[in-house]
Amino acid sequence: MVLLGFNYRLTDIACALGLSQLAKLKANLARRREIAGHYTAAFRDLPGLIPPSVRAEVNPAWHLYPIRVDLAKLTVDRGQIFQALRAENIGVNVHYIPVHLHPYYRGRFGHRDGECSVAEAAYERLISLPMFHGMTDADVGDVVRAVSKVISSYAR
Repeated sequence: MVLLGFNYRLTDIACALGLSQLAKLKANLARRREIAGHYTAAFRDLPGLIPPSVRAEVNPAWHLYPIRVDLAKLTVDRGQIFQALRAENIGVNVHYIPVHLHPYYRGRFGHRDGECSVAEAAYERLISLPMFHGMTDADVGDVVRAVSKVISSYAR
């Protein structure tokens, strides 16, 4: 973020499109939860990777599926894991850059590395895996195979 943003409101057309999606919400959430369950089961015992944990009373929507790379058990950093997964044609991303590290906040308020060590440490270890309700079982399998291959290649 290089400039301070604005809080825009939805147009009537965007609201109508959003309302039309509500009928699909239950099925879409069920599919995301199914995918998350498959990821979690596949990665539970993979050294070098920590899948997200969820308290028993919580039922997340799985907007994202963030994995943490356990840098102590790997020979490379998060960036190299990220690039290797991209090379395997897996659309991984990083969510989110800590707010104080964005150029706007650095310039405007003088924020520096090290001010929010917990957020920075998390950022250095997180990778978001593909997660959308339209993923096929084959897509999920491709992600699982690629992540397992990449993490295993760099395990200590």
